Amino acid sequence: MNDQSNVLEGVPYRLSPSTQEALDKWLGSNPDAQTVHDQPWDVSDPKKFGDESVHEIFREMRAEAPVNKVTGTPQGDYWNITTIKNIQHVEALPMIFASGFEKGGMVIQDSTEEAKREGRGKTFIAMDAPEHGKRRRSVAPAFTPAEMVRLSGRVRERTIEVLESLPRGEQFNWVEKVSIELTTGMLAIIFDFPWEHRHALTFWSDWQSDLRLGSTKELEALRKEITLEMGMCMYKLWQQRLNAPPAPDLLSRLIHSEEMPEMDPMEFSANMSLLIVGAVDTTRNTMSGIAEGLHRFSQERAKLEADPSLIPNAVQEFIRFVTPVAHMRRTAQEDYELDGQTIRKGDKVILWYKSANRDETVFDEPYELKVDRENARRHVAFGYGVHRCIGARLAELQLRTLIEEMIRLDIRPRVTGKVERLENVFINGFSKVEVTLD
Repeated sequence: MNDQSNVLEGVPYRLSPSTQEALDKWLGSNPDAQTVHDQPWDVSDPKKFGDESVHEIFREMRAEAPVNKVTGTPQGDYWNITTIKNIQHVEALPMIFASGFEKGGMVIQDSTEEAKREGRGKTFIAMDAPEHGKRRRSVAPAFTPAEMVRLSGRVRERTIEVLESLPRGEQFNWVEKVSIELTTGMLAIIFDFPWEHRHALTFWSDWQSDLRLGSTKELEALRKEITLEMGMCMYKLWQQRLNAPPAPDLLSRLIHSEEMPEMDPMEFSANMSLLIVGAVDTTRNTMSGIAEGLHRFSQERAKLEADPSLIPNAVQEFIRFVTPVAHMRRTAQEDYELDGQTIRKGDKVILWYKSANRDETVFDEPYELKVDRENARRHVAFGYGVHRCIGARLAELQLRTLIEEMIRLDIRPRVTGKVERLENVFINGFSKVEVTLD
């Protein structure tokens, strides 16, 4: 990979102090950057995810109106879909409830007119049939069972390397030293990305997944600049492999796939963003949830130590419990009645996975972590239907290996400092889990 290192030479994938200061101002103390969420069931406020108060709101919705519409919010009018049954119903009808970028896309935040014109955000997950199927088939070979077998040794090697390097007897942030390090490294391996520049992937992922970073013209301009930077770097790697023989890395697979058509620069950048966010943010936040959860529910750690055969099921339970992707959006293409409510053509429909994975009609004591939960696999954290997460097997492999090695190496993270959650309505997780290994 050394011959690729020049691809990112000079790329400042860290914000300058002045830019970071401006960003903090926009996201924090600047009153002009704040929006008003005055409706009780408007859950588009990122702060409600940061302090977890959204759970109580979702509980009310599931009990009183599992399908309900809020109007006049900072994100416009939208439907809240809050239970597993209704989410699976919507996802099973992709021609009625569309994901296409030109029809509304797959996140609660509407794209700007400029972004629509330029095609920013036009990823295969934000496409409908038949284009969605073609592009998905070009990526799928990178996540087959055989490919997971090929990667499993490297996943374990990296997991052991990271865990054995952790400091003992001093506090550190598990998110940075374990979750980010493992998932960023894994993505670098999948892409065959220059190893010494792998943390650029984390930087780019954070800028794509935080919807607040498109909430003003200034932030949108900065995000666009960073996205273009990412696209140019990935395109250079693409060009390097265009005339090379097929290889098992994801870029090479895409290049040599008969299903992948020519993409313009914006679509290429958008799809690279999707693959980076999907591989980095989601698994990393579940890894952080493992450390926090095993501390908070210490009896569950004891179950895993007594019976390691529970670990595969525990992986599903941690994914349910964390729910790293909080929502997906669909847009109705015709009038449709769902659970007694009439959704009109053109309406924005938000599938709240974070709520559905606490659905009391499906999960007994849903706010408890239970590594031996019999129906943990019924979670919808990976989505459902044609848009189900294509990288689910890789996420499961990484999480299973992490738990196995934590048990084998007797790694016991004890929360001794701050636990800070992301203020993010799309990616659900942690910015900080401060722990100490005794």
